[in-house]
Amino acid sequence: MMQKKDSRLRRSRATRVRIGLQKAHRLTVSRTNSHIYASVISGADGKVLCSASTLEAEVRNQLAAKGKGGNVNAARLVGTRLAEKAKAAGVESVAFDRAGYRFHGRVKALAEAAREAGLKF
Repeated sequence: MMQKKDSRLRRSRATRVRIGLQKAHRLTVSRTNSHIYASVISGADGKVLCSASTLEAEVRNQLAAKGKGGNVNAARLVGTRLAEKAKAAGVESVAFDRAGYRFHGRVKALAEAAREAGLKF
């Protein structure tokens, strides 16, 4: 019997292969009920160039007024923060890897915030 996670990972495989062939930097997203994580991974050697999540102290301080880490506001903050870090690391454009999640809600909010902050994908 296929579990929910297995189905998501199966959906993500084709995207990962395609991005791998492009040798592009990859913005990958992971989410849980209470947090959202994003990182930019190098296309050449698979090393993490920068990452951001709702677990970081600065993000948590900004969220104190807005509520929890598992909502759209939190995802927007993480997307903006990741774009700033990526630019500091010299990354201008990335391929968006939604890891089998639907482009909807928190995943969409993170992607749009990263775009607005200047990342191209």
